[in-house]
Amino acid sequence: MVTLLENYPAFLLIFMRITAFFVTLPFFSYRNIPNAHKIGFSFFLAWIMFFSLDPPAIGVDEQFFLLVIKEVLLGLTIGFSAYFILVAIQIAGSFIDFQMGFAIANVIDPQTGAQSPLVGQFLYTFALLLLITTNAHHLLLDGVFYSYQFVPIDQPFLPMGDKNVIEFLIESFNSMFIIAFQMSIPVVGSLFLVDIALGIVARTVPQLNIFVVGLPLKIIVSFVMLILGMSALFLLMSQLFETMTYTMRGLMELYGGGGNQPN
Repeated sequence: MVTLLENYPAFLLIFMRITAFFVTLPFFSYRNIPNAHKIGFSFFLAWIMFFSLDPPAIGVDEQFFLLVIKEVLLGLTIGFSAYFILVAIQIAGSFIDFQMGFAIANVIDPQTGAQSPLVGQFLYTFALLLLITTNAHHLLLDGVFYSYQFVPIDQPFLPMGDKNVIEFLIESFNSMFIIAFQMSIPVVGSLFLVDIALGIVARTVPQLNIFVVGLPLKIIVSFVMLILGMSALFLLMSQLFETMTYTMRGLMELYGGGGNQPN
């Protein structure tokens, strides 16, 4: 306790980074987790990390406030980089919903409070269960702990405007859409073939009401393809978790490398 009181500024910086992480980090930032639990968990995790890291002595001066801003920005940006990779599942669901006719109906995601597509929310729920089953949320906590190996607590700034950082974020954003397209292509491709078949039937049998027959047929085909391709979807979700951890690590390496370069 005496050591904690003597190095209270360093403990406060650790607490600020972890709290900022939990604001945007997947699974830990969801609205159905009470804020009191988030703050308490951040406090005890910062307590453990404080005695594990042995941080340097930091005084309260004008540079201290720059360090506080840096810690908050670091936690927010890295947590958000992991979150928008996971959002690829909901994007894949929106692709599927648009083709099967469910795009007109959205549901409220209880985790984020935002509207999400029906199939996207269905797949996202499975992704959260897979996240917990494979202990990928432990990897997120590891990323919070090992972030101090890349970005020290006394590093005064982050190279957020560096060209390498911007290119890395653009490539990560691009990979999110690629994985979302890979997850949705079995269902979307099947529905495209169904549209072609319905178009041929509409030309050959004009008496048949395609709009009445087509919508139930596309819904049935979509659910059949989802059931058949569920194992492949789980494999892509596992790949998505690996991409999420690599994105966090790569961004922290760029932050640390750019911040340790001389001006």
